[in-house]
Amino acid sequence: MTHAAQPTQDALTFPFETVPEFEVPVEIAEGILWVRLPLPFSLDHVNIYFVRDGDGWAVIDTGLKTKDSIAAWERVLRDVLKGDKITRVIATHAHPDHIGMAGWLCERFDVPLLTSLSSYADSRLISQGPNKASSRQYFDFYVSHGMTAEGAGVVAIRGNEYLQLVHTLPNSYHRLVRADVLNIGGREFRVLTGEGHAAEQVMLYCHDEGLLFAADQVLERISPNVSVSAMDPNGDPLGHFLRSLRQLRQDIPADVLVLPGHRRPFYGLHTRAAELEAHHELRCDLIREACTAAPQTVADLVPVMFARKLDAHQMSFAFTEALAHVNRLVRRGELVADEKDGLLAHRTAGV
Repeated sequence: MTHAAQPTQDALTFPFETVPEFEVPVEIAEGILWVRLPLPFSLDHVNIYFVRDGDGWAVIDTGLKTKDSIAAWERVLRDVLKGDKITRVIATHAHPDHIGMAGWLCERFDVPLLTSLSSYADSRLISQGPNKASSRQYFDFYVSHGMTAEGAGVVAIRGNEYLQLVHTLPNSYHRLVRADVLNIGGREFRVLTGEGHAAEQVMLYCHDEGLLFAADQVLERISPNVSVSAMDPNGDPLGHFLRSLRQLRQDIPADVLVLPGHRRPFYGLHTRAAELEAHHELRCDLIREACTAAPQTVADLVPVMFARKLDAHQMSFAFTEALAHVNRLVRRGELVADEKDGLLAHRTAGV
């Protein structure tokens, strides 16, 4: 089954109404396959894509490094690719569900890893593991924004999880930079990069066929996580994310088929980008309103943004995403931070 040309319209439309079973390939276009691999999270899958590349396949994203994932890859190589080789591995960004098996595939097929400098460097840095000083830095970071010591102790060890979920990367890589042109099996893809969800996240745009491999920059129904890091506590990832969405709307036609890192491919890039902008502006409104009533720590603001109960894994993302909205409002001059006894609380400017 292949996709057909789709006119520009306001609502999102989906050429594949239902998602395939795990490891079952869907033909997006001739020589392009979509396969879903399972993840052990509430977001239970990641999309990987294969692009015919001579006598083999280039793969875009790879899933986690787990025993189940390795077994799934063995089945995909046997049953989907029918023994064809992988020619190169493209990792869109450094999150484990996208880069986790990249090193395993590169090693197995003796092929290059293609990714951005930020993705490669971030992964190599995190893979060194947390030391005592960095673990303390993360712990203090969470506590200074109102998280309990018990909660901070749990979420401050995410570097250990990364070590378990990402195979060692090759010692060298092929750097992808915005505006590069990548030829894969006769198709030309322009390299784009987005910010906010991950530093220098790689996207690939094929103008001739109206295809955008969008990674996690634009997803249907859900917003990609946009988080502040303890290494950059005053950073503005939400501002970077919103600017990246505006850049996509400016540079890429509205009628492309978006091939995302999770959930279904869809038409309606401009509409979805606008929805994501509105989603985050609404959450900024909620935070500003809460901080008008009384000064709020980031821990106070998490339930303002996320009403559901969160486990430790979800809490770490929710907490740093709430801070991303706070930092955006501070940059705008709409919130002011007050510190007392090492605890930061935010109030609406002028209140």
